Amino acid sequence: EAVELFTSIGLSEAKARETLRNGALSALLRQAVLQARSALGSALDKATGTLLYNAAARLRDPKHLGFLVGYIAGRQILTDLQLNGTVWHRDPPFGSGWEERALLLTSALSSAALEYLRSHPLEPLDTVDFERACGVGVCVTPEQIEEAVEAVISKHRAELLVERYHFNMGLLMGEARSRLRWADGKTIKNEVDLQVLHLLGPKTEADLEKKPKATKARPAPAEKQKAAVVENGEVGTETQSLLEQLRGEALKFHKPGENYKTEGYVVTPNTMALLKQHLAITGGQVRTRFPPEPNGILHIGHAKAINFNFGYAKANSGVCFLRYDDTNPEKEEEKYFTAIREMVEWLGYQPYAVTHASDYFDQLYIWALELIRRGQAYVCHQKVEEIKGHNPPPSPWRDRPVEESLLLFEDMRKGKFGEGEATLRMKLVMEDGKMDPIAYRVKFTPHHRTGDKWCIYPTYDYTHCLCDSIEHITHSLCTKEFQARRSSYFWLCNALDVYCPVQWEYGRLNLLYTVVSKRKIIRLVETGAVRDWDDPRLFTLTALRRRGFPPEAINNFCARVGVTVAQATMEPHLLEACAREVLNEQAPRAMAVLEPLKVTITNFPAPKALEVLVPNFPADESRGFHKVPFKSTVYIEETDFREDVDKGYKRLAPGQPVGLRHAGYVIAVQNVIKDASGRVIELEVTCTKSDTSEKPKAFIHWVSEPLVCEVRLYERLFLHKNPEDPSEVPGGFLSDLNPDSLRVVHNAMVDSSVLSAQPFDKFQFERLGYFSVDPDSKEGKMVFNRTVTLKEDPGKA
Repeated sequence: EAVELFTSIGLSEAKARETLRNGALSALLRQAVLQARSALGSALDKATGTLLYNAAARLRDPKHLGFLVGYIAGRQILTDLQLNGTVWHRDPPFGSGWEERALLLTSALSSAALEYLRSHPLEPLDTVDFERACGVGVCVTPEQIEEAVEAVISKHRAELLVERYHFNMGLLMGEARSRLRWADGKTIKNEVDLQVLHLLGPKTEADLEKKPKATKARPAPAEKQKAAVVENGEVGTETQSLLEQLRGEALKFHKPGENYKTEGYVVTPNTMALLKQHLAITGGQVRTRFPPEPNGILHIGHAKAINFNFGYAKANSGVCFLRYDDTNPEKEEEKYFTAIREMVEWLGYQPYAVTHASDYFDQLYIWALELIRRGQAYVCHQKVEEIKGHNPPPSPWRDRPVEESLLLFEDMRKGKFGEGEATLRMKLVMEDGKMDPIAYRVKFTPHHRTGDKWCIYPTYDYTHCLCDSIEHITHSLCTKEFQARRSSYFWLCNALDVYCPVQWEYGRLNLLYTVVSKRKIIRLVETGAVRDWDDPRLFTLTALRRRGFPPEAINNFCARVGVTVAQATMEPHLLEACAREVLNEQAPRAMAVLEPLKVTITNFPAPKALEVLVPNFPADESRGFHKVPFKSTVYIEETDFREDVDKGYKRLAPGQPVGLRHAGYVIAVQNVIKDASGRVIELEVTCTKSDTSEKPKAFIHWVSEPLVCEVRLYERLFLHKNPEDPSEVPGGFLSDLNPDSLRVVHNAMVDSSVLSAQPFDKFQFERLGYFSVDPDSKEGKMVFNRTVTLKEDPGKA
């Protein structure tokens, strides 16, 4: 019956069945169709059906739906433009000048019917004002359309005559529509076609040729990535593209205090008064929050959340709270609280305030009592196993008397029930079909902040929205999997008559070749596959810091991923590319040899060591120099010498000299010394000054009087892109470990310029890659982690 009803207004059978899967939408659409049929006393044409569908799908407010359907059925709202305020036209095949890739927005009229109703949620509505805002009764004559198009073409006449049919005709459409707000788009298009044809005549062969795309000059990496901004009187450096994206989101998000304009937001008789109080407290300021659970270390996905929450507030002159969601005392540890704040600040953000869900336990408990008194919550004794899944049996205690639930909830608080014997549940059905989510459960675990005061703890579903309300958050930004909780978010705030923020969802950020779940990282640590949460092969933020990734690189990576609703799964080499860009500008140069080969210069020009000045940044010598010793014994990479020369080999070999970088000397092999097994263990060479020698084919790095250091070289921890996917890795993620993910060079040699470096200091070891000082370093033995190689491994792309 429902399918037949929906197809009768022009929906395809597939679309009708899809609509039926959305219970709320199908109920509203049924109401709209039956009301329109009753008013018209006849079948509905497709145009009216489309308007009714759009009204039901976009308004989602049964209180105003009947009002709007009355205007549609009465033929007073006739077009989607009047209904939605915006009309989209696909570029017609006018010619190659029309940009076929785009949908052109020809009008943005914010005061059409749906927008008007969202902006005026309370009764009674001013029908005169509504009709004026929606163009009810407005008639645009053909003469008015002709005059408007004529004026627009006259304005662009010179460009039209030059570009002819390559001109963007959508521009003419848009400008003509802006002059005549309620004109029919098809009529405007026909008039534009007619007048352009009259001006230019029929198309020529040249008009039919495709217009070449203009190439944009690529900005320098520094220009593209960074821009100076002034905030709070201080000049800082921010990722411009991220701030631009987040400022752009402000156009899609509601303004503070205009929560009711958000689609799906529930308006109650107290909403406007609560929003007025909210604005008085915040002064119209954007407020966001980053609410991690303190039961693990943050990972790369959290970096996007941090950037989005803190960045959105910053981009819109607002503030962001760091709020620990500490409602599960069994899994929370102080080290996680500390590490989370460190990582937020390491990424360059300062919380407006650091708060805890536990700060509000007293208020949350008072509200739980109020929820019971209002008949919206009850104490239940079903076991957790009974209520798992999407179709659990309804609770036999759902309708128990309010007074009984109040007494039982008090018994829960006093510890009279064991764990799992009683819960407090809210009376609602969530968007994913889950019924009556738990608000409180019993846990006899001391809390790290409140001690033994409580043996009942609130759940995420109960705590989150109420903490947002207490802190007067304007935009509650969370990942897409929380979309199913949006209805419970709105429901709970409204059930208690407290300020209700707006929840907005965005897509998660995931990386290939890794795992980020706490449970799986713990398994990696327990099995010895990695050392700890900060093992540089992981993609936790502490691990990335230890490996040497600069925070700017992580922020730039998040900016490149973008603020998307869809989940983003990225290759690690894209993050590595961001690191190279930043480290190229930040990491001073040094020389290091991983596999040393001793070289003795038999004709060294001085009786003692010389000092060589090496630029910290060869491309910009104004950034300073450091000194390294140069004496008769130096060390080069084993791979920079060969006895037998292949075609194309340019480094050191008998008869083939090379230059020593920065030293100003060229060396030539005189004698090759080998051990008993025939392995080359030393070279004897002569040197000549570079300015008196023939230019060598290559210059190689070297060290003299070096520091002996440990260097750790990292590769991917897993062999497959999706180690958690059973179809890709049937044996489970622990069976997919890369045996070559870590190679330790115990006796690498690094020039003495790094002697005073501290943990996390970064260097480019010339010709080798970017390296960071590891916290394991101690006096007499420095340890370096390779962050990334100088160039991307083609196999990783």
